[in-house]
Amino acid sequence: MTQLTMAKAINEGLRRAMADDPKVLLMGEDIGKLGGVFRITDGLQDEFGAQRVVDTPLAEAGIMGTAVGLAFRGYRPVVEIQFDGFVYPAFDQIVCQVAKLHYRTRGNVQMPITIRIPWAGGVGAAEHHSESPEAYFVHTSGLRVIAVSNPQDAYVMLRQAIASNDPVVYFEPKRLYHTKGEVDLDVDLADAPPMGLARVAREGSDVTLLTYGSQVSTAMDAATAAEDDGVSIEVIDLRSISPVDYRTVTASVRKTGRVVVTHEAAREAGVGAELVASVTERCFNYLEAAPQRVTGHDIPYPPAKLEKHHIPDLDRILDAVDRVMDRPNSLTGLEV
Repeated sequence: MTQLTMAKAINEGLRRAMADDPKVLLMGEDIGKLGGVFRITDGLQDEFGAQRVVDTPLAEAGIMGTAVGLAFRGYRPVVEIQFDGFVYPAFDQIVCQVAKLHYRTRGNVQMPITIRIPWAGGVGAAEHHSESPEAYFVHTSGLRVIAVSNPQDAYVMLRQAIASNDPVVYFEPKRLYHTKGEVDLDVDLADAPPMGLARVAREGSDVTLLTYGSQVSTAMDAATAAEDDGVSIEVIDLRSISPVDYRTVTASVRKTGRVVVTHEAAREAGVGAELVASVTERCFNYLEAAPQRVTGHDIPYPPAKLEKHHIPDLDRILDAVDRVMDRPNSLTGLEV
């Protein structure tokens, strides 16, 4: 095991995938000589050459369109969208071509494209640099959507995404880039947990807390704080948000009888809404209280000085836990 930051783990995942398969190539803005704005691709152009680590024009639609053509010819392109809010010019290509070509051609054409998106807030960035657009892609049939929360998953799930014959939208939380964790660089993908499997990050008995990406660490902090108050929270790191591992989710909810969902994206029609609906359908007779959502607000992402009020924090999560536990100190009537 090696101690790596998440950024370095992603870099090593790209390096390993490229070394294992000459058909893997990287495309994106400033990813070559610069190594990307977050230095995720640092050193890869020197190692593999400019034909496999391609500095592209500032044209996301063109980048994705080129990736589609490369996939047609048997390559496995890995596209970097420089920031989450820059993905929208490529949206047409992703939802109309990448997501549909396998189905449209009755299985004759595969789209093994991995779309890496530095994602979400918490880094004091400007407008269009801190967005959470995952619901758009979760709603689109034909795409796998994953969100990593730790360096080990970042390394393994990136390699799994690149090896998959399905198109994968790979969300990497930029505010966790510098967090460190143990990473097994020699792990055999056949022995690793499948990309679509959720992870029980912390076992508990009173409340199930569902989340993904950067909110996993906040959820873990909330579980630790709640323990001091006599409440046992089970934290589920979804890892994959399309498809969702409902076997793991429902097993937890049927054990605890209470569920809270938290994510940074907006509340209206967000991933949390689908999770709450699906859990209610599957676990209605087990629920002791109405499920609660703790999300970002239904506003455009705020200026950096205000983002701490937008991103769900420990206090807002614990308030939702109080509600499902029907505890007397719940802030009844206050939206979370």
